[in-house]
Amino acid sequence: MNADGERGGSSVPDEEWERFLRDPMTGVADAPREPSARARVVTRRLREQPPDPEGWRTYSPARPSRRKGWFVVGLLASVALLAVALDPGRLAGWFGDDEGAATPLAAESERPSQAPPAESSQQPTLDEPFRGSPAARWSSGTDGITVPEAGATGWMSQAQVEGALEQSLDFLAAASLDPGVLRGERPEAAIALINPHQQDVRTFLETAFSAPSEQNDPLMLFSRFDTSQARLVGDVVRTRGRITYREGERGALEVTSDVTYVYPVAPAAGGDEVVRTIVRREVVMSWDDPSLVITEPGTFSLVSYVVDMTNGGCDLSTGYLTPPFDTEESEAGTGPEVDPYDRSTSMSERTASDECGTATRS
Repeated sequence: MNADGERGGSSVPDEEWERFLRDPMTGVADAPREPSARARVVTRRLREQPPDPEGWRTYSPARPSRRKGWFVVGLLASVALLAVALDPGRLAGWFGDDEGAATPLAAESERPSQAPPAESSQQPTLDEPFRGSPAARWSSGTDGITVPEAGATGWMSQAQVEGALEQSLDFLAAASLDPGVLRGERPEAAIALINPHQQDVRTFLETAFSAPSEQNDPLMLFSRFDTSQARLVGDVVRTRGRITYREGERGALEVTSDVTYVYPVAPAAGGDEVVRTIVRREVVMSWDDPSLVITEPGTFSLVSYVVDMTNGGCDLSTGYLTPPFDTEESEAGTGPEVDPYDRSTSMSERTASDECGTATRS
């Protein structure tokens, strides 16, 4: 996007990335600082908890907090009908709705005090893939993500904050709702919104897509399915969450998104089974003052990112969400139980586990 907020293309060309990284950034005492996800996360930890030299030296923000892929033992509430191939239409078409019977919940304006109540034991169907889950009452696409009213913050005017919030929502849509990305394509539009001067983030992205691993996993930021293993049912993703903002370091606008996405999927090879893959992500974005931080117009610097997954794969690092189906061998989770629809606690309050947990419902 350019300085006026208009999108000039779906991605930043590779030669532009390389030019950004080659440009000299030293030799001037008051030159803008290059943003670093590593420096930002370490600084925040030092600010919010007592000093612990051993702790912060071993912290690795290039792979910020990731919980193991939550796995539902027995695949409760996962049987339904054959999947429909994902409509490759425009992104706007993705925000439609296919279930109108359930009364939608009001937008999430603040963190709920408890988990949503239990739903009926009905199984999902092709026409109602969210039936039997709290997501049956959630909104679809970006309609389920609450965006606050804008106010002047830090170096930004009210109008600039409003634009940054809109672009932050654009990033969430491009990273977790875009039909092409969900089919496994590279999320070019989302990457184009990330400040190309963050070399540690640039390295993470290049490695995550060329050689995904537990340390460099594109699922930390993007939702992608391997169409040879699974395909989505219909063209609706249910969402619930919100965006908040505050003044961050050096007067930056710091935007935090905390959103749960529910994807109904079925085996790519056919069959009558539907599984819901549930992903909750918290992404912190810094819209920096260009006079203090080296950035590009219309881009933000990544501060941190955290992900929880249910039915997304356990101990797999393929770069794709891999929902388990009855036809595939699966192993029971040995970690803690979790309700993937419970948004009453922040992700930072949850205890990370190296074990695959057990979801109480899907």
